[in-house]
Amino acid sequence: MLAPAPDSWTIFEAAHLLRRAGFGGAPAEIKAFHALGRNRAVESMLAPSESADAFPMPEWAKSEQVAAAMKSRVQRARELRVASRGLSAEEADRKRREFRREEQQENRRQVIEAQSWWFRRMLKTRAPLREKMTIFWHDHFATSVQKVRQPILMAMQNDLFRRHATGSFKELLRAVAADPAMTLYLDRQSSKKGKPNENFAREVMELFTLGEGNYSEADIKEAARAFTGIQLNRITGKVFLQKRQWDDGEKTIFGKRDRFDGDAVIDLLFEQPAAARLIPTKLWEYFVAENPPKEGIDALAKSFRAADFRIEPLLREIFLSKAFYAEKVIRNQIKSPVQYLVQMLRELEISNPPTAYILAAQQQLGQVLFMPPNVAGWDWGKAWINTNTLLSRYNAAGFITKGALEAPAFAAAGKESSMGMEMEEGMEMESPKLRKGERVGKGMAAWPGPDFEKIAPRAQREDPLQLVDSLTLRFFQAPLGAKERETFVGYARSKKGAVFTNKEVGELCHLMLSTPHYQLA
Repeated sequence: MLAPAPDSWTIFEAAHLLRRAGFGGAPAEIKAFHALGRNRAVESMLAPSESADAFPMPEWAKSEQVAAAMKSRVQRARELRVASRGLSAEEADRKRREFRREEQQENRRQVIEAQSWWFRRMLKTRAPLREKMTIFWHDHFATSVQKVRQPILMAMQNDLFRRHATGSFKELLRAVAADPAMTLYLDRQSSKKGKPNENFAREVMELFTLGEGNYSEADIKEAARAFTGIQLNRITGKVFLQKRQWDDGEKTIFGKRDRFDGDAVIDLLFEQPAAARLIPTKLWEYFVAENPPKEGIDALAKSFRAADFRIEPLLREIFLSKAFYAEKVIRNQIKSPVQYLVQMLRELEISNPPTAYILAAQQQLGQVLFMPPNVAGWDWGKAWINTNTLLSRYNAAGFITKGALEAPAFAAAGKESSMGMEMEEGMEMESPKLRKGERVGKGMAAWPGPDFEKIAPRAQREDPLQLVDSLTLRFFQAPLGAKERETFVGYARSKKGAVFTNKEVGELCHLMLSTPHYQLA
């Protein structure tokens, strides 16, 4: 077991936990969180009072709509085939293109709605750890709508991750193995007796449970045979086993020989020593720091196996550990784009940013929800930051703090993006952006920005030192170095005239949010 932290804690430690296990918060939220004490605060994150159903999905994304949506998709394809009979090749091709265009437009609308829904849920939730873990599983079991092409299946998978967020990893893995979106993404429906597809067998070992080097190529080939026969019912949207396509012969996997099926292979995976180490390692990197110490992972692996691969006890041990609150850990993790955006909005107490902004920002900063770049998920840490994305972060901070009228650069950048998802036959769906020349929208173009009367009351503005210290607590939740603090104080003094206006407060906030220090959680 990891060495525990003391019962007493500072408000800075409380802010650290709220940032890492969630998305941070405004000063009043941090103060209330700190008042709970370390143990109760951790328990409030692990067992939130907010229901998983607190934010209803769009109507089209609800599980009961899946069968109807899948059936409609098949019916429309049949109608197209009937309508194309007797037409010239040119006219039939025109109808096919029109059909694809209509379908792509509907998919585009649904993806945009799903991205906005999830982002706003992260922004407003009172169960932030649940959403933070939903992102973790979305990255761990990376699946993209660009290949799946059916937003309703991605929405179902998102709900699956949320409901299993801190539960049994065993149960989650079995659910993912039967997940329609994953079935399409890793081509499981094409894996048949005599022609096994190795995609799922390889990823379930390398990326999902064991990690590279803890299996052999022979294990993958034999496991691929065991995973054959899985099909997706195009009418109901459910995954099922087509027994005549399943390889029922004997297989040798991890030194054991039997007529293994997919469920039996998953049992074998959890018998391997490496199965207790991969998830603790990834959780440490996600919540604590890169390059986790071997002794720490050894302790967590032992706890993970003892808890029968349940996630909640593992997180509790991490969040109550002395190592989690080490000085070298606090404010030493580069924020992911989604973390950067959601945390900034929460700290500025903004609950309803314009939808177009949400989508343009994800694209420009390099993390688009429902669209991880490949089966290995996103690259984290330093990979989030380069010259272009850092500039985009500073522009985003300007837009958020000043509103579109005062920060036109970011809004204009949105005009140059595209939310189009047009595809030629055989091509994958494009990332959602605004089409070139498409208007950002009235909501984005006239967005006023934060309520600075609340964030920086007039009385505070009379004293630049007091104003800077108040904003420092809001944005950094830790004392600043003398040189950095003096930079902000000097800027505030230079802007202070007869009246310190909201515009000038916005400029000061923009300066603070555009520092390298703010890129760290």
